[in-house]
Amino acid sequence: MGWKEGEVEKKSDSPIFRNKEKVLVTCSRRITYRYRHLMLNVVSLLPHCKKDSKVESKESKGATLNELVELRNCSSCLFFECRKQKDLYLWMAKSPSGPSVKFLVNAVHTMEELKLTGNHLKGSRPILTFSTNFDKEPHWKLLKEIIMQIFGTPKNHRKAKPFHDHAFVFSIVDNHIWFRNYQISVPHNETDKVDRRGLDKMTLVEVGPRFCLNPIKIFGGSFGGPTLYENPFYVSPNQIRALEKRKKAGKYAKKVKAKTRRKRHEMSNPLEPDEFADMWRE
Repeated sequence: MGWKEGEVEKKSDSPIFRNKEKVLVTCSRRITYRYRHLMLNVVSLLPHCKKDSKVESKESKGATLNELVELRNCSSCLFFECRKQKDLYLWMAKSPSGPSVKFLVNAVHTMEELKLTGNHLKGSRPILTFSTNFDKEPHWKLLKEIIMQIFGTPKNHRKAKPFHDHAFVFSIVDNHIWFRNYQISVPHNETDKVDRRGLDKMTLVEVGPRFCLNPIKIFGGSFGGPTLYENPFYVSPNQIRALEKRKKAGKYAKKVKAKTRRKRHEMSNPLEPDEFADMWRE
């Protein structure tokens, strides 16, 4: 019975779903400062994340990260893995059962580099927007669901503000996922209130950071397991650097061949002796 007479509490058979998503954000050792700043920018955008110490980038990193996720009472993980102090890979994983995705991160621009005019309150919930390409193929649908669960701030989270003032934009261009963060700017009057028709004049002001995700593989488990999808257009940075070295080596080989051809030409076509060559030496 309720506090009023005749009022009966309604008991629903289905339990109320409560989003308790928590994301662990960490990186590998020997990460460069630009990629570390990018990770800190992502941490500042996600109020429901927990930051942990660096993890050694080895073959057994999957078991270590799954154990860390369980110890920190999280359900997802963002792992920034730096290789050769040049290439940055991003792991998005649902722990402990999976799935997980491995991305190559390109076109990295941190907030400190961009110095854009946009600004939004720290801890406010973002509006996630996706391009229509995400609904065309199954692997894009899976990536969309993983991104929604990791980047979407749960409602009534203790560190989150109860309103939206910025938007995360994920768009697919050339089989790459491009990320942008925009502030939702609404014009205010002198009394600091929104005008009656101010909602029609809303504008988007970019805040940052910017990065591009190139999907490599989708695994069935957390940081491993059966391969669900493999990108056929992916070319590793090592192969790109090897091709550039071969091009440079080819230029040098062309120069050497040109020199040898010139010497052979001079030997096969000697100059005729000049009768006036020794005229002024006497």
